[in-house]
Amino acid sequence: MFKLADFAAVIFDMDGLVLDTESTYIVAWQQAAGAMGYSFSEEFCGSLSGLHYQDIEPKLLAYCGAGFNPATFKRLSGAYWRDHVNTHGINIKHGFTTLLELLIRRKVPYCLATNSRTLNALECLELAGIGEVFSVIVTRDHVPCGKPEPDIFLTAAALLQVDITRCLVLEDSHAGIVAASRAGAVSVFIPSIARIDPRTLELCDLMVNDLARLTDVIGA
Repeated sequence: MFKLADFAAVIFDMDGLVLDTESTYIVAWQQAAGAMGYSFSEEFCGSLSGLHYQDIEPKLLAYCGAGFNPATFKRLSGAYWRDHVNTHGINIKHGFTTLLELLIRRKVPYCLATNSRTLNALECLELAGIGEVFSVIVTRDHVPCGKPEPDIFLTAAALLQVDITRCLVLEDSHAGIVAASRAGAVSVFIPSIARIDPRTLELCDLMVNDLARLTDVIGA
């Protein structure tokens, strides 16, 4: 079992890992689909976890058929999402604060690496009350290709001035674990949805239930 001392930096995903945004997206997706006369199952919504919208759109068309209007869906889901988070806010995932305190105490560099666009990422962090936590943030806007390609993690490591092979990547999605594997990082899978792809378990180096458990494992 590896320990925090084995690594030079920690790279956090955002959606579903640091922030409980996955549940807010699912609410918005299902509301938008319903308004358009479609029905999205929890399983289908879970299959979109961790993907950027340009990769989500083909899945929407395959699921709903050629008559589906992605532009309308994007507009409606965005409006429903904003209504939801403005009313309920965005929760921080269990264990994040404890792990963050450990990294600060051990003086381990860390950053955020997300498939979200910059404006969306900053808005989510502010809504969750942690807008000032990450001094280094890499988003989909900063790289040619998003996850599952490795670009975001490679860029994050370069900004931290650390070799990617000495980085511990924390992810909740299959796309993120694939990206970490392709980048050459050590990865921890912390699932945010009940359905777990067996391929994710094959690719990740460790799976734990939440960030609190990870802190116990690597902090000893």
